[in-house]
Amino acid sequence: MVNGAVDPRPASYDFRFERGDPCGQFLDRKRVEILRDQAGQRIAAAMAGNFIDIHCTATLTLSPVMSITPPDRGTTMATRAVMRAIDPAGPGGPEVLTIVERPVPVPAPNEVLIRVAAAGVNRPDVLQRTGGYPPPPGAPSIPGLEVSGHVVAAGADVDDVILGQPVCALLAGGGYAEYVAVAAGQCLPIPDGLSMVDAAALPETLFTVWTNLFERAYASEGDTVLVHGGTSGIGTMAILLGKLFGLTIIVTVGSAAKVQAALDLGAAHAINYREEDFVERVRTLTDGKGVQVVIDMVGGDYVPRNLQCLAEDGRHVSIAVQGGASATVPLFDIMRRRLTLTGSTLRPRDAAFKEMVADELSRTVWPHVAAGRLRAVIDRTFLLEEAAAAHARMEAGDHVGKIVLVVQPD
Repeated sequence: MVNGAVDPRPASYDFRFERGDPCGQFLDRKRVEILRDQAGQRIAAAMAGNFIDIHCTATLTLSPVMSITPPDRGTTMATRAVMRAIDPAGPGGPEVLTIVERPVPVPAPNEVLIRVAAAGVNRPDVLQRTGGYPPPPGAPSIPGLEVSGHVVAAGADVDDVILGQPVCALLAGGGYAEYVAVAAGQCLPIPDGLSMVDAAALPETLFTVWTNLFERAYASEGDTVLVHGGTSGIGTMAILLGKLFGLTIIVTVGSAAKVQAALDLGAAHAINYREEDFVERVRTLTDGKGVQVVIDMVGGDYVPRNLQCLAEDGRHVSIAVQGGASATVPLFDIMRRRLTLTGSTLRPRDAAFKEMVADELSRTVWPHVAAGRLRAVIDRTFLLEEAAAAHARMEAGDHVGKIVLVVQPD
């Protein structure tokens, strides 16, 4: 048990496999290849055990491609030649997010085609719309990094028993559309009781928080973590995962209402950065010892202040640079206190890495989702044609949790 939650890890689980031991990190392509050779079958076996319990009517083969046999699957599923999508011709304000027609993607080998029910809205979507974050090579120009829906076609090398299955998926782009193609290994099955809206809000924040908080920052039970943007999609997911895995989460937010929202979600402490110096408050809350981890999405002049919040041997992880891409840091202090500064971006990583993260989440986190212990915090939903209003809400900064586009209303 961890904070009253059932721990899904098998008794022989060794945390050094994912963190602590540098040989066990999902940090680069070489590590992915090593894991695929040495541990793929061990992970797949653990995943299969978990999901057989969750989907007792299904037959599953979860590595390298998730396959599920539903009770009443048809052998073919028809799709249209064109689809509605949001695909701006150029950068601009929210008003450029209008409906256009685009060809329905054809799944490549190892890919599936998803008929999208809902799509999560994320900060990188806004940056892409304004021209500040172009899609990586090979990604669609259509924005959208996470979806939920049903698999309606499968490319070569994908077992067609996945057809008809409800899934959510992490994407490099393409989510603001009626259909999207994605590597089958980046899909996770939607368990009973999880709505399409809830499922669409999970992948981007879950993959991001897991890889940065647990894989890069080595967070483990008993650690104290400072998370900026505590009521954002990332911040709320960090709070929820912290509760499940025995972390003490301190967050910063920008209003009294958000302080209360963060506390209601389970943050140990919430600091209104407009009224308090978060460095001094963290020092007080930790009796001067500091936190083990800082998850930072601000950058700029926050970085040296974040370092003041770290305990000795602390880890600072940068995941965005909303406040500036450059910082001046005290190198000797970093050396003296043995601090680690790292960071990552998820979107440009290759499919092999994302599939390995999906495997890890399937084994360690997804049983909590299936049991109802983990749900994304939903701020508001909008129809696909209301994408401009969804972006305007995100840019206003008033949201708590995730904003979701409903693409195919029930």
